[in-house]
Amino acid sequence: MPRKPRPEVDYSADPYSWDGLSGWKSYRTLRPFRGMYWDVRRRLPWYWTDVTDGFTYRTFAATVRIFFVNLLPALAFLLDMNRQTGGYFGVNEALLSSALAAFVFSIFSCQPLTVVGITGLISLFNYTIFDIAKAQGIRDLYPEFLAWCAIWAAITHWIAAISNWCDYMRFITDFSSNAFGMYVGTIYMIKGFEELFAQFYEGGRNWVGGYLSVVIALCYWFSVYGLELVGSTTFFTPTIRKVLSDYAYPIATIWWTGFSHIPGRITGAHLQRLTHTHAFYPTVDRPWLVPFWNLPVKWVFVALPIGILLTMLFYYDHNVSSLTAQAKQFPLRKPAGFHWDFFLLGITCFVAGIIGIPLPNGLVPQAPVHTDACTEYVDRLVKSKEKDYDEEPESVSNEGEWVGHNRKAIDATMVHEQRISHFIMCLGFVGLMTGPLLDVLHTMPRALFSGVFFVVGWGGIAGNGVTANLMYIFRERRFVDPGEPRLTVKKWRIAYYIFFQMFGVAASVAISQTIAAIGFPVIILSLIPLRWVILPRIFTEHELLVLDSPTADADVVLASMGGRPTLPEVRLAEEKRRQRGENGEEGATSSGSSGDVTGGGMRSRDGFKDEEEREIDEEKNRASAREGIESNLSTGHA
Repeated sequence: MPRKPRPEVDYSADPYSWDGLSGWKSYRTLRPFRGMYWDVRRRLPWYWTDVTDGFTYRTFAATVRIFFVNLLPALAFLLDMNRQTGGYFGVNEALLSSALAAFVFSIFSCQPLTVVGITGLISLFNYTIFDIAKAQGIRDLYPEFLAWCAIWAAITHWIAAISNWCDYMRFITDFSSNAFGMYVGTIYMIKGFEELFAQFYEGGRNWVGGYLSVVIALCYWFSVYGLELVGSTTFFTPTIRKVLSDYAYPIATIWWTGFSHIPGRITGAHLQRLTHTHAFYPTVDRPWLVPFWNLPVKWVFVALPIGILLTMLFYYDHNVSSLTAQAKQFPLRKPAGFHWDFFLLGITCFVAGIIGIPLPNGLVPQAPVHTDACTEYVDRLVKSKEKDYDEEPESVSNEGEWVGHNRKAIDATMVHEQRISHFIMCLGFVGLMTGPLLDVLHTMPRALFSGVFFVVGWGGIAGNGVTANLMYIFRERRFVDPGEPRLTVKKWRIAYYIFFQMFGVAASVAISQTIAAIGFPVIILSLIPLRWVILPRIFTEHELLVLDSPTADADVVLASMGGRPTLPEVRLAEEKRRQRGENGEEGATSSGSSGDVTGGGMRSRDGFKDEEEREIDEEKNRASAREGIESNLSTGHA
């Protein structure tokens, strides 16, 4: 039976737009459900292909990879929460939370590639609330108080989604998303060290077991690191490279778990292992449904501001996860749906809260890994010639011979945008809650989870734009490619730009180590107005165009957020040019709008980009075409 032709839509002309509207119709809050309606209407024609596109080898490999990438950090954060909340959270809570999120978002979401699960930030929230409850003398009411925090968070999630507030995520640029990624990666690294330190003293002082734990954690980290990077090398054959890269996590996990059971001195070190629990039962002796109705009214309303802070965290964390899962390097064809998915996240918050499990949300470090694992990559041979010469220009024509070079470039050809891998993850998490598989999990040494923290955390740091700019500053200028756009910006200006990012990271990390940790979402969200209001008055248009760009720039993604915004530095520069009269009629036209209106739908700036903006875009595109996809631990590929 021939396959039904897929719908082809020009999302640059999407009817969901707020441009050109006036009066009450221009206010998002006064037009409830509009974003959710268009999200569903836009994605629904693709639903059947979301299923059929999943029956490929690439989906199978992606399922295995993302299952381990989701499972292992969830269990690692479970250990942290278990230690810091008096044993309230255990293995089954972590598995059920991950299963709930995978079920809801694989079946009902508009963005099934966005992986949802347990993050370090919700772990931080949970034990900070536990500390607050203990300090206020309501430790015994912690489950009920936490449930009401989740209920208020669910309500405010629904209000945000219904009121179309997810549109404001289109203002996210690499400035804030890179800073947030650096913060999350740093938290993962800190948790890895904390877990390692715990191996020395928990359950009695055990120096031998502690040192062996350090060895296993570091070896696990280096094993996954090496296997993931094989895909970007020229070793072996393409098939072997893909297998080693696709299954890096299960290979390293099975190997080092087995290593910890070698008879003799290794087993004699008495390593701590993952705690055991009964199948399908909560960790502590309680029913699954938390009696949240027993909480005194006073504490119900005390939970309200904490619920709002949770919503602020998830608003940024989950939506940035969705943005990075649909980032510019992935050739996506199917539309996004931010409003609808944020409403679904409110549902998972409510359900998770009343049954006493960690609230799931988007996974920032792991978000692009799922999309990356579903992406087909092709190795491309690039041939080039170069001529060695001395620094004197006259030697170019008189000395040296042309030498040919072959190198590998990697191109992303397509993404299998499907729901199957996410749904199979759900089945896997439920299966792990059975008795036999819980026994298997019990064989894993806790040190291995420190290695997981290091793998995921370092991936968020090493592949971060902040790190790339920092490394560029220390490079010797004469060895930088002449086509590098950052050569047009002074290094001290790049360092000044990095300072603002690192200040936000440092402030967030610092507050996260105190009882005021629940307030860190305020710092994270403040990076958005800092970028849009303050930085354009400190840096020039050219500097910001080189150093920063929108996290999402594809029409297929921006359609869900009301279209492409005009960058503030571009708008300010256009206003200045118009005032000086240097750009004449063109300057007056472009300053007053975000671009041309195509078919009465979403606006695009392409027709109104000034010469400098177009030149920088073209240079970035040329560099991307030359290099192909650059592998890193956040978006490593086969």
